Amino acid sequence: MATNGVNGIPHSNSDPQPPQPTPPSSSSSSSSLGASIDRDGFVIIPSLLTPSELTTLRTACSRTLALARSGHWPHLRTLPLQFPPWPKSPPAGTGIWGIQHLLHPALPERRVFASSYFHPRILGAVREILGQEREEQLVMELYNLLVRPDEEFALRWHRDDVGWEVGEEEERVRLQEPAFHAQWNLALWRDESLVVVPGSQGRVRTKEEREADVTGHMPGEKVVRLEAGDVVFYNNNIVHRGIYAKDVERMTLHGSIGDVRGGGSRARNVLQHGVGEWVEDCDLSMLDEETRETAEGMRKRLVELGRGRGDVGYSQKN
Repeated sequence: MATNGVNGIPHSNSDPQPPQPTPPSSSSSSSSLGASIDRDGFVIIPSLLTPSELTTLRTACSRTLALARSGHWPHLRTLPLQFPPWPKSPPAGTGIWGIQHLLHPALPERRVFASSYFHPRILGAVREILGQEREEQLVMELYNLLVRPDEEFALRWHRDDVGWEVGEEEERVRLQEPAFHAQWNLALWRDESLVVVPGSQGRVRTKEEREADVTGHMPGEKVVRLEAGDVVFYNNNIVHRGIYAKDVERMTLHGSIGDVRGGGSRARNVLQHGVGEWVEDCDLSMLDEETRETAEGMRKRLVELGRGRGDVGYSQKN
């Protein structure tokens, strides 16, 4: 076994090394990311990853995808279902469009994924978006991989935690609730899958939007274009959808981090994915001491979030 120059982690020569952390960018003011999300519902940070980080993560994702497609990883997003729960294996004649639980203690590449989830530039951006100066306020949530589907696939227009069928008054009340989370897509290849309606996270839908085909074009829609290494952070209650082509390579890391101020308001959105089943056994020992301390605190706050909640149900129906 050789010794990894990152965090002193032992690894075999054939194993991908965890991404080399790059320092948080100093080009953004402390409020610019949060202001952009408040105004537009999303913000793009270009070139968050270095070329070596990209290579390492692509290798880890390729291995994880091979594991999933061969039936050796049960935590999947299966066609044609948009929302959880998903079956443990794809129904005959279908396939997958995502892989769940990248920090799971049984996943071989978890070390690489943990280093990217707790990446200093990710955590720095999350703090800016949430207006938190300290990482002691952050809560570990979800980390998944979105991939090229086995057949053409598109999500319908939706907000992640507000049902499409709700009335205008309920929608208004729900959208006035603070967004105690930061959610992102980190592209490892060029990605044009996410389509949003800018500003829609802060208002009820118009008559035209309510009457629009949920699988067709939406007034004011915008395709979010990411180059490899770019990340988009977005409010998960922006009106959005995903469109995935079967012949376009896709590896996009899809994550979220919460804020302790959210308390139970984030419980269903997070726990419906089943993360509570394994988070107490999550192994973060591969991280350097400072990052590990931050990560362990975030993990423990997720454990507290799920304690005693039982069946939280699901935010959406397929």
